Amino acid sequence: MVLRRLLFALLNDPRLLDRLAEARPIRAAARLTAVALTRGLRLRETFLRELKEEAARAKDTGWSSRPPGPKKGRSP
Repeated sequence: MVLRRLLFALLNDPRLLDRLAEARPIRAAARLTAVALTRGLRLRETFLRELKEEAARAKDTGWSSRPPGPKKGRSP
């Protein structure tokens, strides 16, 4: 309980937060996070674009959205 209050008091100190923000490990972690988010967004955009292109090609070739399967009521 005392430790929680001490940490809360330290993390609400603006001077300490400024010093932490300027620390090399914190800056490196922030940089890595930004790179990962940017790369993930770029991959998502590429994936969605390719998926739309593939769907358009499939539609042009007459591919139906439902794969052929066994009819109901018929045994194999």
